[in-house]
Amino acid sequence: MSDVITAAVAALNEKMGGGFDAGTAKFVIEGEGAIIVDGDGVRAGDDEADVTLTADADVFEDMLSGNLNPTTAFMTGKLSVDGNMGLAMQLGSALA
Repeated sequence: MSDVITAAVAALNEKMGGGFDAGTAKFVIEGEGAIIVDGDGVRAGDDEADVTLTADADVFEDMLSGNLNPTTAFMTGKLSVDGNMGLAMQLGSALA
């Protein structure tokens, strides 16, 4: 597992309090790997998900640090969303 994924899993666990009960989401960090977020918590993995959010490592880091709003990232094309858009919006709120 890449250092970027390891750091992202730790940061998401801290930010989200360990889980997301609304469904299953996958973050794909281009060139690094994928992270699954669900009711069991946050972990590295590439399982099927209700929504998949894809961004490069810099955009993902900026969203986690609060320097980039997830909605703004989506609207400017820095973040792509495939699947349940309502779930993506709930996840974006959890990250903000």
